Amino acid sequence: MEYRLLGHSGLKVSALSFGTGTFGGSTEFFRAWGQTGVSEASRLIDICLDAGINLFDVADVYSDGHAEEVLGEAIKGKRDRLLISTKATYRLGDGINDVGSSRFHILNAVEASLKRLKVDHIDIYHMHEVDSLTPIEETLDTLNGLVQAGKIRYIACSNFSGWHLMKSLAISERYGWARYVAQQSYYSLVGREFEWELMPLGLDQKVGTLVWSPLGWGRLTGKIRRGQPIPENSRLPQTAQNGPPVSDEHLYKIVDVLDEIAAETGRTVPQIALNWVLHRPTVSSVIIGARNEEQLKQNLVAAEFRLTEEQIARLDAASAVTPIYPYWHQRQFTERNTPAV
Repeated sequence: MEYRLLGHSGLKVSALSFGTGTFGGSTEFFRAWGQTGVSEASRLIDICLDAGINLFDVADVYSDGHAEEVLGEAIKGKRDRLLISTKATYRLGDGINDVGSSRFHILNAVEASLKRLKVDHIDIYHMHEVDSLTPIEETLDTLNGLVQAGKIRYIACSNFSGWHLMKSLAISERYGWARYVAQQSYYSLVGREFEWELMPLGLDQKVGTLVWSPLGWGRLTGKIRRGQPIPENSRLPQTAQNGPPVSDEHLYKIVDVLDEIAAETGRTVPQIALNWVLHRPTVSSVIIGARNEEQLKQNLVAAEFRLTEEQIARLDAASAVTPIYPYWHQRQFTERNTPAV
């Protein structure tokens, strides 16, 4: 397993990390992802550790906290071998303040996550979403205090726009507070908008990327192809409405090339799709999930090879879309004014 620095920090994370959204399954939404209990979760974690994965990602809202509880039980006796990433911002509770990135909610959320996970600190703590009602200074001051207190080690964000992240970094610099070292972002062959603003920002500001849903909401598992019905065991019909729409023709165009490269390399479609994301700029780790051991072992193979430049170029071409304004306009300027090499 390859290890990479997490953004502008000294923390080394495995190129592949494990997402625990399948743990618990105690709510209707997450039941469609999986219902992994403690015994099976412990086995999956052992497989990951044996393969060199050292980062395990969860969130307080996954199954209303039950995923954190399952993870906490499953890592007993293994805490010193792994890093834990969790998140807060989404509503968890019925109280008026049980949501957002206020000092009130963050402090309560951290204590609750520590209790559910049965640990004394969280290695990477994310603001799961932008809270436009809370002053950024309040959020970052609170997170900095938690770092100083040793309850969290590093801070990160998720689902921020470029200007939200840049403003947060500027405020941290102004006051000498802990800064976001990583952003957890959606990025896949069927969803490349991350490249328009967030990737350039990450390169410029040395913010690492933890990629979620690298298989595009299950669209790149190899089970969905042109002229074939969606398999009955696919969770896509139950969860697709929570993500960006992808036209059938765009998806099939990408899958056609994935099938070609799979035939050339002897790899599977998801392995190739994961490998493509693994080697993109700013990516510190790609979060993979699995409902069972076989699926996990297959996904782990994605870190064992590298696509050729020609194969990458074909995937780039098949998955390319015209950026929204102003990025298409900026791209025209760059293309017209970049000297030929």
